[in-house]
Amino acid sequence: MAGEKWRLTDSVVVPAVVGLTMTQARTIATQAGVVLAQADPDGPPLGALTWPGEYVVTTQNPGPGARLWRWDSVIVQWSAVDRGDSAGVREPRWPLPPTATSGAKREITTRQGEKLPGSQFRPTARTEGDCY
Repeated sequence: MAGEKWRLTDSVVVPAVVGLTMTQARTIATQAGVVLAQADPDGPPLGALTWPGEYVVTTQNPGPGARLWRWDSVIVQWSAVDRGDSAGVREPRWPLPPTATSGAKREITTRQGEKLPGSQFRPTARTEGDCY
């Protein structure tokens, strides 16, 4: 950088982006005046490789504190964020099953007219603010 007086831009300090999500790292890099890029200059852009999904920056070159010309590239590597179980959205059963909160008893009559002795029905106690 010492002998390059022909550059019409200023130098900036490279920020630390390792450990940040790709979105956070891109924001911080832009605010510092550098651009994040992948290692292969002939490959697809970084945004195409990290979308959709959530990724974390694992390495960067040059490291934090180095000086680059404004809008030069910082090469990063990344890995996908592991969110654990990928079973999808879990919703409660609808309608909710009765719970043992009330203790009310009621005999149940079958379609044939037989009464089942000792049957219990325990309705769910609803309170204000419950969503059903």
